[in-house]
Amino acid sequence: MTQINEAYKPLYTSKKRYFLVTGGRGSLKSTSVHDFISRLTFEKGHGVLFLRYTMTSAEKSIIPEFKEAIQRNNSYKLFQFRGDRVTNLKTGSFIMFAGVKTSSGNQTATLKSIPGLTTMVIDEGEEFTDEKTFDTIDDSIRSNDAVNRILWIMNPTTPEHFIYKRWIAPDNKKVKIDGFGVTISNLDTVEHIHTTYHLAESSGYLPQSWIDKANKSKENNPKHYYHNYIGGWLEKAEGAILPNWIVGTFDESIPYCHGLDFGFNPDPCGLIKVAVDQKNKKIYVEEKAYLQNLGTDDIEKLLRDRVEPSGLIMADSAGKITIHDLRQRGLNIQACVKGSGSIIAGLKKIMDYELIVCGSSPNLKTELNNYIWNDKKAGIPIDKFNHLIDPLRYAFDRLTRGAGGTL
Repeated sequence: MTQINEAYKPLYTSKKRYFLVTGGRGSLKSTSVHDFISRLTFEKGHGVLFLRYTMTSAEKSIIPEFKEAIQRNNSYKLFQFRGDRVTNLKTGSFIMFAGVKTSSGNQTATLKSIPGLTTMVIDEGEEFTDEKTFDTIDDSIRSNDAVNRILWIMNPTTPEHFIYKRWIAPDNKKVKIDGFGVTISNLDTVEHIHTTYHLAESSGYLPQSWIDKANKSKENNPKHYYHNYIGGWLEKAEGAILPNWIVGTFDESIPYCHGLDFGFNPDPCGLIKVAVDQKNKKIYVEEKAYLQNLGTDDIEKLLRDRVEPSGLIMADSAGKITIHDLRQRGLNIQACVKGSGSIIAGLKKIMDYELIVCGSSPNLKTELNNYIWNDKKAGIPIDKFNHLIDPLRYAFDRLTRGAGGTL
């Protein structure tokens, strides 16, 4: 482990508060951080909160990895294990292992009340997309008696992750790794450590069969190699449901209507303009609004400003009262009709078309790049990145199946 720890030397030497640890598969991110945390507890006065966003049992997931780390450095007998808490018997420093969200719900209120914390570790950070919860827990790391550290470990996903927006987008640089350019943070406040499986390869930590598979991937599928083994950020999330889109100009010569998702705080109200060329299998889409905290009066003004007079608007049927009020005010707005299995049925039909994204449509592009399956087998997409995609379905159905369509 000496060579591995040397690569992660900034964890030991830097006095920065925030550490971003990224890399591809087999890059020993979690392994090296566990090693660092175990050694940190030999300093007095440390309390470490080790988190995964979704976890049912620390004893079956995170704790076994920690036990492996202290067995490697021959310190296992110096630790006491009691449930989800591990204590260093020489110093009294402790580690608590927990999940932010478990089967019983969100645990933020419990986690933020732990006294004596100096360090927080977030493992598998790609799953942790709740920025508000992160800030709540981050504020609890405020010891005056020791160096405070936040260690975020993740396999890079897309630039839509809040960690990318917060720690990389404001100031970054490209580094060449095995012929690929990888974006890393250049912020003075963040220590960004990025490694690949080559570190483990040189240390003899990985079996040759695993290394051969990775090397073969570089030849046969460079994009997969770049993301999975080099740990590069993706423009689109893996498994994006609607990846078949290009930028173009709206075809005003074919029938179109608008789709509307009302949004409820903190979700935005999404308005989209949609035209369908059934003959050539093309859908023209343009983002018209993506705004938060709109009341009925605000929505009426928005629709009058951005939809032509008497233009048809297909809205989420969940807002029946709002739809009724807007119709009473003279707007041509109708409720979509939803049915069992309607989401996957609508998405499957849209998948047969090429999407032409028109205008700037920044939020629509973000949604298309990040709208993935939560459970593909069950036909359940994630319940986010859908505030324009849902109204796209409403308008598409109305244009292709008429007023009696089922959504």
